[in-house]
Amino acid sequence: MLSRVADSLYWMSRYIERAENNARIADVNLQMLLDLTNQREADPNQQWDPIVSSLEENELFDSLYPTPDGKAVIDFVSLQKKNPNSIYSCLTRARENARTTSEQISSEMWEQINRLYLFVKSDTAKKLVRTSPYEFFKRIIAGSHLFQGITDATMTHGEAWDFIHIGKLLERADCTSRILDIKYHILLPSGEKVGGVIDTIQWMSVLKSCSALEAYRKIYVGQVAPWRVAEFIIMHSGFPRSIRFSVDCFDASLHHISGSDEANFANEAERLSGRLRSDLAYITIGDIFKFGLHEYLERIQDRLAAISRALHETYCANSELETITMD
Repeated sequence: MLSRVADSLYWMSRYIERAENNARIADVNLQMLLDLTNQREADPNQQWDPIVSSLEENELFDSLYPTPDGKAVIDFVSLQKKNPNSIYSCLTRARENARTTSEQISSEMWEQINRLYLFVKSDTAKKLVRTSPYEFFKRIIAGSHLFQGITDATMTHGEAWDFIHIGKLLERADCTSRILDIKYHILLPSGEKVGGVIDTIQWMSVLKSCSALEAYRKIYVGQVAPWRVAEFIIMHSGFPRSIRFSVDCFDASLHHISGSDEANFANEAERLSGRLRSDLAYITIGDIFKFGLHEYLERIQDRLAAISRALHETYCANSELETITMD
């Protein structure tokens, strides 16, 4: 497989996952605002700030919206063409990467990604963002899930599928770490105690943003405790959106591409992912809080970025004529 094709499949998958994550976070925030309506201490604008922070586009947002509010954030996250991480921009880039790799993906995958792209370009989408953003976000999330299901059902699970799988899971692990970090570092208002009503509502929103609330409650019956939420989202080996699950799976896919045994490594990407996988398997939540949750999550993000760079250097940085081969 050509290295440029591997790169395009990888980024196609990352952009679709990013669009879905942005839609889920914004959707959950809308619901959280309803829960906070009767809380006098809650500042509605403060509840929107973390979404912009999670995209790392604060300066761009401030330049585009002189009077920032909830509607401005929804527009920025949804259909703002100038925002490189908006849902519109992500799906546009995902479609372009899919177009250039049409010989590798199935026709059903192309039809679904094109359907999502045409939807975000339509007048219907613009109207929904203004009148019913909840419905807009639900359609993006459902469309992304459908694409992932179609991919798993219609592609041979070989190299091409592995690069798609790695892209999705790297993006998912990064986004999960940012969701948790922003709650811990930004959201709790001054004067509000940890474990208070607002704090509990926000931690529940963190779980919802990761589609984890129901799974969490089946394991931890009772209060939504910060350390338990962090432990579940970071370390649970069986939950599909936990950081550990994502790292375990993309590490396995990296080894599947090279053909190397998972106990060893054949390149720098595998070495880095193997170290991260091992660390997540053996660390405790006590170790994480002793180190500092914010500092630990920042380190996770840095390590994920290093894996992505190493993956690019190993498989995608060479000339278009170079091919990726399996032993």
